[in-house]
Amino acid sequence: MPEIKSLLKEERVFEPDAAFARQANWNKKTVAEYRKLGATSPKRFWAKMARENVSWFSPWKKVLDWKPPFAKWFVGGKLNVSYNCLDRHLEGENAWRRNKAAIIWEGEPGDSRVITYAELHREVCRFANVMKGLGIKKGDRVALYMPMIPELAIAMLACTRIGATHSIVFGGFSAEALRDRINDAGAKLVVTADGGFRKGEAFPLKPAVDEACKKTPCVENMVVVQRCGNRVSMKRRRDHWWHELMAEASPSCPPAKLDAEHPLFILYTSGTTGKPKGILHTTGGYLTHVTTTAKAIFDLKDSDVFWCTADIGWITGHSYVVYGPLSNGATTVMYEGTPTSPGPDRWWALIEKWGVNILYTAPTAIRTFIRLGDEHPKSHDLSSLRLLGSVGEPINPEAWIWYHRVIGGGRCPIVDTWWQTETGGIMITPLPGAVATKPGSATLPFPGIHAEVLDQEGRPAKAPNGGFLVLQHPWPGMLRGIWGDPKRYREQYWSQYPDTYFAGDGAHRDRRGYFWVMGRIDDEMNISGHRIGTMEVESALVSHRDVAEAAVVGRPDAITGTAIVAFVTQKGGAKAGDALAAALRSHVTKQIGAIARPADIRFTDALPKTRSGKIMRRLLRDVAAGKKTAGDTSTLEDLNVLAALRGDDES
Repeated sequence: MPEIKSLLKEERVFEPDAAFARQANWNKKTVAEYRKLGATSPKRFWAKMARENVSWFSPWKKVLDWKPPFAKWFVGGKLNVSYNCLDRHLEGENAWRRNKAAIIWEGEPGDSRVITYAELHREVCRFANVMKGLGIKKGDRVALYMPMIPELAIAMLACTRIGATHSIVFGGFSAEALRDRINDAGAKLVVTADGGFRKGEAFPLKPAVDEACKKTPCVENMVVVQRCGNRVSMKRRRDHWWHELMAEASPSCPPAKLDAEHPLFILYTSGTTGKPKGILHTTGGYLTHVTTTAKAIFDLKDSDVFWCTADIGWITGHSYVVYGPLSNGATTVMYEGTPTSPGPDRWWALIEKWGVNILYTAPTAIRTFIRLGDEHPKSHDLSSLRLLGSVGEPINPEAWIWYHRVIGGGRCPIVDTWWQTETGGIMITPLPGAVATKPGSATLPFPGIHAEVLDQEGRPAKAPNGGFLVLQHPWPGMLRGIWGDPKRYREQYWSQYPDTYFAGDGAHRDRRGYFWVMGRIDDEMNISGHRIGTMEVESALVSHRDVAEAAVVGRPDAITGTAIVAFVTQKGGAKAGDALAAALRSHVTKQIGAIARPADIRFTDALPKTRSGKIMRRLLRDVAAGKKTAGDTSTLEDLNVLAALRGDDES
């Protein structure tokens, strides 16, 4: 198999701002010390982080028990995630945080709530007692199928308080997808809502749960939050209103002292076919990872208002909406709706309204805002921002530059982060007070993370060519397995190279040692014997002045083996047609070479994306090849987009 060719040429470098570096939680000296410690002894590094950033009831007896591919971290240690996120901020020298905002919540219709740490603690204890009253005990699984409302975070933390393992299912999944996840986890309780608000309308949730629970014999009870006021049916004895149960519950519930390896949550990845894949994370290692990375990478200060725009139904929301920020005593923002409802300036209005200091979002959102025009962010005061972040997929250099210039005013560092549901927390990232950044590169592994790019034979790939992104040493936040399927866990993540985690992404390292993620291995294209990543061709297209967003896939070709098909969304004012297509082919040829010249360019108003914002290239490959769509489409945000693309393909 040939090496993955790196075609992208990006030489712009942004050094850390001197004023930012002086106040950073981790400065250059600290980062250098931690890198040295993490390189020589990752166990000692993570033990140091666990002592400094996490509160323990009992110390661990062994830092790491590694029997490949199964790891246990902080063996014998006792702790509680809810205690770390709440109680410790109400005690001793931190007691001043009692009246500090823990969650700032904004509903799509414009309603809002500010919940202090003391209030959040009371609500979590109440719901923990509600669950106890419904027979939930340590080790039981609880399914959460809810909109982005504070009750979702409350339910999560209540589960951790009593040792129940939560399984959050994104509120946009179908009844069938929910059913399969409930049954796989064996959940005894489902927590849901009558509905939520999205794109200006109330959407129902309870009916989907009712449909799913027709075939979920494990479910004994359902708790329903009254969010929209829409009529729902309530099954006698099984269904209970949240507000009625909470009104009678005690606000006192001591946190359970849980083993470090106690199952914290199961999160099902959005696989396209087959049995749901439940990623299992445990308590001590995961909390150490997300607390440490949130503090260091986002430079969290007590005065900060932190907004990670992800839905809590995805891993980004688990780690950096709820657990990472709250464990650090930060103020975290939750927003219920879509970025453009009721208008294209909604996000910027919220940043201005709440004085957001740190914004962590996805490249797909950034590219959407580029297409909508600079006038919307420029109509609001964004001067409160001091740090920007990117997550979810590789960011195109030109989108990075726009983010830096228009949203950050040219003054905010950008932390472009690489990680996965399986890793639990951020793995490769700049540290904003210490690491120079390059647009499009996630830069360097976090201290204590041993990442590498290997070729097919398992040797380090030679710069600038790429290979397979791997992790060569266990880390605290790593998945502990696939729920109920250890064989699948071994085969999927550990069979490519001995005792090495295979991420499924292609990447290359430049001569500075920086990592450039090139996209999923499944998405790479073999053009005339050259393996090319999708990200680099897409970046070349997006760097054209008339392109807002692009996705490229391969289709079978009799001559080259694979031909590149580009799906392009143009900026407002740019006219789709043969002239623009020719200009884009020429532009790609000039940017990265004739090998990457698209054989076919198709213009579209929108691209098929998951509800977490990732482009579904699998569907685009089917469209490009003229094939009928195969596999699951339950994660697709808008089925109309796929229908429009099929129509274009058939015309």
